Amino acid sequence: MNSNRSFFENERDASNIPTHIAIIMDGNGRWARKRFLSRIKGHEKGAETVRMIVRTCREIGVSMLTLFAFSTENWQRPRTEINALMHLLKRFLNSELDEMMQNGVRLKAIGQTERLPKDVRSVLEHDMRMTAQNGGMQLNLALSYGARAEIIRMVQQVAADVKDGVLSPDAISDEAIQSRLYTADMPDPDLLIRTSGEMRISNFLLWQIAYTELAVTRTLWPDFTQEEFIAILKDYQSRKRRFGRIET
Repeated sequence: MNSNRSFFENERDASNIPTHIAIIMDGNGRWARKRFLSRIKGHEKGAETVRMIVRTCREIGVSMLTLFAFSTENWQRPRTEINALMHLLKRFLNSELDEMMQNGVRLKAIGQTERLPKDVRSVLEHDMRMTAQNGGMQLNLALSYGARAEIIRMVQQVAADVKDGVLSPDAISDEAIQSRLYTADMPDPDLLIRTSGEMRISNFLLWQIAYTELAVTRTLWPDFTQEEFIAILKDYQSRKRRFGRIET
């Protein structure tokens, strides 16, 4: 196991890492197509990258990692691919539980998880219960997630609370909105990474990334390495985050 000190040149950089990293894992299909393989082979290879990134984040002291695993729009893909993805997700959840328990990783899911197949949802809920008391890194899987759907859900809750007299219109604030999002108890991401070179957010955490630092790499997700990940973190450390303020 590497320590965070071995990844960085000095103690200051080793301690100056993002608290919350979010990743849009893009490029599995293109990776497979370039090799004349089925798309599911790309997803299987991408799952190996997930394991590496989760382990690396835990080793260097990242507190929270959010992975965009399956979007609300992904339900429009061919049924054969959706079935294969759900099978792969179930297999991943089954295979990773022991390691999460051994390393104190807490699993959570955000999104319309009620749309997942019953057998997948059962394994997911079991893993979340089993890891709920773990005190290490939190791994959030965005499953059947879309930011617009999340915002609509939040607006509906605010409207219902106003109608019921629980919330007055004047009391609608950043905090009132945040508390009604899937990420209610989570800090906003410090860093959002997108692989495969696409220059778009793809309906991911639209509210939460207002002041998030962005990093886009042309590397396809299955080819994304620990070395490139650490290089992105080092670039993040060189940035000045002013949150709209001027530097003093």
